[in-house]
Amino acid sequence: MDVGFLGLGRMGRAMALSLVRAGHRVRVWNRSPEAAEALRGEGAEPVADPAEAFAGDAAVTMLADDAALRAVVLDSGVLDRPTRPGLHLGMSTISVALAEELAARHAAAGIDYVSAPVFGRPDVAAKGALNIVAAGPGAAVERAGPLLDAMGAKTWPFGAEPARANAVKLAGNFMLVSAIEAMSEAVSFAGAHGVPAADLLDMLTGTIFASPIYRNYGGAIAAARYEPPGFGLALGAKDVRLVLEAAEAARVPMPFAGVLRDNLLDALAHGDGDKDLAALARVAARRSGRG
Repeated sequence: MDVGFLGLGRMGRAMALSLVRAGHRVRVWNRSPEAAEALRGEGAEPVADPAEAFAGDAAVTMLADDAALRAVVLDSGVLDRPTRPGLHLGMSTISVALAEELAARHAAAGIDYVSAPVFGRPDVAAKGALNIVAAGPGAAVERAGPLLDAMGAKTWPFGAEPARANAVKLAGNFMLVSAIEAMSEAVSFAGAHGVPAADLLDMLTGTIFASPIYRNYGGAIAAARYEPPGFGLALGAKDVRLVLEAAEAARVPMPFAGVLRDNLLDALAHGDGDKDLAALARVAARRSGRG
């Protein structure tokens, strides 16, 4: 397929290369052109303008947040250009409200829109092994299949309304941050009683919490290993904010999400925004007088 890929952060770069390896023609654009140019030697075709990437059989967006996606896709006028793509695959973690707006704007422009946010860190993306949550018109999701298969190990369908996929992604990230917060507090509690973090988490993540999230983030917390970030703390804070906004719009109380927001703000205020999300453990440590 002829694919345009917009957004080449650590996740986007790996995903674009997965498409190249699968044999697709991939035109790449990034706000910082150096990131796109760096992929020329990998078989991708850098383009200078987002409109050049937002064309062909499909366009894929993997941009940082609502503001970036709105600027590139909605405010730029690319939806109204004659060289529009047949399909837009939106893979960014964005708000439910923006996903609903995107679906409506694409429908009005006659472009199929599929929300397909992903679960996985950059190393997983590099292997083409992401878990992808997809929602949109059935025929459009089917057409996107070769692209989704190249980037992910499995695609999880969630119906015809694109915003459902974004709700699933935000729900999953809420649970992920909750798990990190729980481990952070548990480590501070056990540490106050003389139990080393590594010993505690080795036992718990090898038994009753034996899952990748607990093992990976537990290992990072135990080793105080917060760089390089796999999932940046500032992005985690953004996602929890989006959860709270969507919850308020739907009148769904989420009291623990409020706790997470405040603790993430604490971490940001102490300069940890560029660290891995596991650095949330520093907040619990400081509050216990152990950090």
